[in-house]
Amino acid sequence: MKPVPEARLRWPLSAVLVTGPSMSPTLRHGDAVLVRRGGRAVRPGDVVVAVFRSRPDLLVVKRAVRPADGGWWLYGDNDLVTDDSRAYGVADVIGRVVARYWPRPGRLPSRRL
Repeated sequence: MKPVPEARLRWPLSAVLVTGPSMSPTLRHGDAVLVRRGGRAVRPGDVVVAVFRSRPDLLVVKRAVRPADGGWWLYGDNDLVTDDSRAYGVADVIGRVVARYWPRPGRLPSRRL
């Protein structure tokens, strides 16, 4: 995920470009997704956009695993890449990814955790 100031996600629905392999196969490098702020509460298994407390300059797309210390513990879907809560700890969720609109439009599959 590219570094993007959180202010860019101030609208209820925002577009975000995915970079890197950490969410493969669910999301791939170059996928564009819609992120919703507000709405229903985050649940385990949701794909979210968040900021790790230890890396506040970087937005990331990860899967919510469980609530932890007032934030969320997040994992990437690609088990070979560990740039998630295993490396950076608790994250604060900014919004939920609700759909991929480029290049393969569609809803994201949910994963039971």
